[in-house]
Amino acid sequence: MAKVLIIEDDDVIAQGMARHLTAAGFDPLGVSNGEAGLARLRYERPDVCVLDLMLPGADGWKLIETARSEGIGTPIVVVSARGTEHDRVHALEIGADDYLVKPFSMKELVARVGAAARRGTRAQEPARGEPLEIEELRLDTGNVQAYLDGESAQLTPTEFRLLYALALERGRVLTRDELLQKVWGRRATHRDRTVDVFVRKLREKIDQRASAHSFIQTRYGVGYKLDPVPK
Repeated sequence: MAKVLIIEDDDVIAQGMARHLTAAGFDPLGVSNGEAGLARLRYERPDVCVLDLMLPGADGWKLIETARSEGIGTPIVVVSARGTEHDRVHALEIGADDYLVKPFSMKELVARVGAAARRGTRAQEPARGEPLEIEELRLDTGNVQAYLDGESAQLTPTEFRLLYALALERGRVLTRDELLQKVWGRRATHRDRTVDVFVRKLREKIDQRASAHSFIQTRYGVGYKLDPVPK
């Protein structure tokens, strides 16, 4: 029976989610603030976390960032009244696995939690090793950051994981499904554009700023590779 941690300060919504998850065969437990939620994530390691963003104490954004920085790989399904594209993309960038905008169907919530539980814990940060240097691009695994001619590219942890995964396989095309498994710890679903969205961000931060090369190449219909090409 998969354990689901619900971090939600609205008692009515939290109880409704718990009822439907219990009926679907999950084992839900709930807390109403971010600090208690982070403590439960640290010490109980639930199979899935359902997280509201607007919480008393530590908010959901901070909770996601802290959990991922500590290597906690529990899948996080965000449920929030904040439904802008910026909010959804930012939550995914900092480490959330899914995003539902309130009001939502409880059946859909159960389905999303079930999918997250089947995927299991996400890929963790790359092992700290020697920096990778490719032309003017340097990947520092100790700082989890990329540098172009010595200047930080200001990558998020997820952007760095994607770039690092490509760099480790320099010159080889990785499919979207391979990248989803390596970086997000899940398989591709219908019309899943996660990889494409993050590749676009890497191109803005790496290829557009690089002095002499473009690094991320597309093999149309297949996937992406890291291979420096002179500008």
